[in-house]
Amino acid sequence: MKTRYGSTICILIGALALAGCGSEAPPAQEREAQAAEAPSADQPVMGPERRVLAFGDSLFAGYNVDAEDSYPAKLEAALRANGVNARVANAGVSGDTSSAGLQRFVFTLDAQGETPELVIIELGGNDLLRGLPPAQTRDNLDTMLAETQKRGIPTLLMGMRAPPNLGEAFVNDFDTIYPDLAKKYGAQLVPFFLESIYQRPELIQPDRIHPTEKGIEELVAATVANVREALPKAPAS
Repeated sequence: MKTRYGSTICILIGALALAGCGSEAPPAQEREAQAAEAPSADQPVMGPERRVLAFGDSLFAGYNVDAEDSYPAKLEAALRANGVNARVANAGVSGDTSSAGLQRFVFTLDAQGETPELVIIELGGNDLLRGLPPAQTRDNLDTMLAETQKRGIPTLLMGMRAPPNLGEAFVNDFDTIYPDLAKKYGAQLVPFFLESIYQRPELIQPDRIHPTEKGIEELVAATVANVREALPKAPAS
């Protein structure tokens, strides 16, 4: 069955599999230490610092790119360029399914020096790769959103979409997860995080899986407005 995904389906499936390629993930303690570390920035900025936690898999961790070229680092730079004194902590871990993310979610939140003003959650692609039941993905993301709600932290959910070759029922069950949970918890939503690049193979690395540095820049450009909208208003000086 042909859809608008068409000939790019292999790239899309590969992008959903980001964490399944490359070297093995480091030990849990090392991963958590890396995840809690925020990228540095040299730009002078004005106003109160706005702390954001970017929590996800290798779409956030940044496969085969320098740390300063990862999505959280480039997002931080884009926010600063738009007048937001942002500090974005990169809590992306390659290989994470939603279950693995859930296991470290509370630890990562507690490990932040200060409570973040916004948490961005980007998980689910590896669940698709492994053919995990959508109900399991939904439950894991639901638990994470319940945790941020309990702590009073605004959340931005980066949605994913299942490729059509997984079947109509599976696609429907998976694709409704993100809008349903965003509505349930009053979270902001990017319906499909890869929308801006999945039909542009020149923005995918030669492995046909991971975004290039330019691809990451495109993802940031397409979503920085969503992040700004999701951030609560800065307190008055």
